[in-house]
Amino acid sequence: MTKQVQQLDRVIIRFAGDSGDGMQLTGDRFTAETAEFGNDISTLPNFPAEIRAPAGTLPGVSSFQLHFADHDILTPGDAPNVLVAMNPAALKANLGDLPRGADIIANTDEFTKRNLTKVGYSANPLEDDSLAAWRVHAVPLTSLTVKALEGFDISKKDAERAKNMFALGLLSWLYHRPTEATVKFLETKFAKKPDIAKANVAAFQAGWNYGETTESFSVSYEIKPAKLKPGVYRNISGNQALAYGLIAASVQAKLPLFLGSYPITPASDILHELSKHKKFGVRTFQAEDEIAGVGAALGASFGGALGVTTTSGPGVALKAETIGLAVTTELPLIVVDVQRAGPSTGMPTKTEQTDLLMAMFGRNGESPVPIVAPSSPSDCFDAAIEAARIAVKYRTPVMLLSDGYLANGSEPWQVPDVSELPDISVEFASAPNGDDGTTFHPFKRDPATLARPWAIPGTAGLEHRIGGIEKADVTGNISYDPDNHDRMVRLRQAKIDGIDVPDLEVEDPDGDARVLVLGWGSTYGPIAAAARRVRKGGGKVAQAHLRHLNPLPANTGEVLRSYDKVLLPEINLGQLALLLRARFLIDIISYNRVRGLPFKAEELAGVIQDVIDSE
Repeated sequence: MTKQVQQLDRVIIRFAGDSGDGMQLTGDRFTAETAEFGNDISTLPNFPAEIRAPAGTLPGVSSFQLHFADHDILTPGDAPNVLVAMNPAALKANLGDLPRGADIIANTDEFTKRNLTKVGYSANPLEDDSLAAWRVHAVPLTSLTVKALEGFDISKKDAERAKNMFALGLLSWLYHRPTEATVKFLETKFAKKPDIAKANVAAFQAGWNYGETTESFSVSYEIKPAKLKPGVYRNISGNQALAYGLIAASVQAKLPLFLGSYPITPASDILHELSKHKKFGVRTFQAEDEIAGVGAALGASFGGALGVTTTSGPGVALKAETIGLAVTTELPLIVVDVQRAGPSTGMPTKTEQTDLLMAMFGRNGESPVPIVAPSSPSDCFDAAIEAARIAVKYRTPVMLLSDGYLANGSEPWQVPDVSELPDISVEFASAPNGDDGTTFHPFKRDPATLARPWAIPGTAGLEHRIGGIEKADVTGNISYDPDNHDRMVRLRQAKIDGIDVPDLEVEDPDGDARVLVLGWGSTYGPIAAAARRVRKGGGKVAQAHLRHLNPLPANTGEVLRSYDKVLLPEINLGQLALLLRARFLIDIISYNRVRGLPFKAEELAGVIQDVIDSE
């Protein structure tokens, strides 16, 4: 039959099902197809903390949301236009996010009485008109998949498992996605199980053919490629970008990269990725616990490497003493905190921005540490290089605050020209620096940066003490002198305060806004998208976003005082707002949510408009 093709400028799709239904893989493959096609994309994976929650239950629902468009986009979207529900639990868990008139593709095979009862449905919602407000496409995905694979030498269970590929094929047809890369991916993934590989490819192609021939879908959709700046692009997640940024930093610093890490959600993928790149001189050490991981990383820094440790909030708590040791020994160290919902174990697979105050103050004594926060998945690459620059230039540990939303989300990344990356190379101490020409003073500082010399152990004539007990200024001898301690504390603080960071930039298109929306970290996308909506509606609003949280840009106070009102949305209870109020005595307007989810642009647009209207 001849089918209509409709042009759209953007679409938001959410795949949802059991943890074992392969929704993350399905979403990843659809994202890869979309990136290959050239759309701008933004994704939001969402999955349970349990490895396998009870099948068919609400706690076991796993989902993957993808927003793709023919223009620049900033978020994974507020609400899906299409929900692919593999079972009743997926439908019930996600229906509240679905706007009226959206499409629901439901796997009817799983809407059995037993599965309906598990999630509290007294009747089948596909049959009782309770979904009349939505466009429902009832598709027996499981049985269609099994039928398509009847001729393959695989078990029925394996055939049923391929239903996610059938769904992927159907959605690939529906939105005109390229398919060659997915076929190649499946053949590679299951190369050691050729029958499984062929079956999954067949299921994928059967889904495509079903869309082409069924009367259930009379319209398919086209979303043209986005007009991006010329260059080479690839789809990248925040954790991948951060790993690549660390590798690039080690190359630019001319230092071997050492990662000491204990696996923890959602930071583990950085360890997994870096372990693949030994050819770049990367050494990865999966430690027995968080303390061993950071201790090994600091030891590597003492030995002349770029030492890195990765973790999430609970792990930072355990690493605190060793980070303090890095502060007092004044050695470079990068501590990556991929924040997640807390406290304690909290919600391991959900996102938050609740570790800022811990990064600032979560150590004993006066232990100042620079803090850098990326704003998007691809920005994790640049943030990693910036953290390394500060660490090696100023001889200090640096906290890099990513979060689960950035870590697991993905977007197009323009691969940079290596020649344009900053040179952050460092010179090790190679000769005595005392006035007598024979003595080495480990705390004789660079007048410009206040950084002490970095001396590699074993360098003749540069033997010096190291450890957590206070050292005398210049000589590095153990000292309990009160005046010396006061001086060393102030010197370490002055070193951090003097770090060179760029000024805070403000986006104020008309130059006459009286309300400023300030953000940090992963709130950039929702805030920027909300500001676009407000401006499109005639409202005037300025936007600024902080990458450097300690020290703050020198012009921060000037920027904040330039506006009548400053709104600060945070996925915490107002941690940055607390710091800014104390520092600048400005009545920051906080907007806070701690739901384990990123902000929605529509929500923030309403808040911004309310602040403007109150002027």
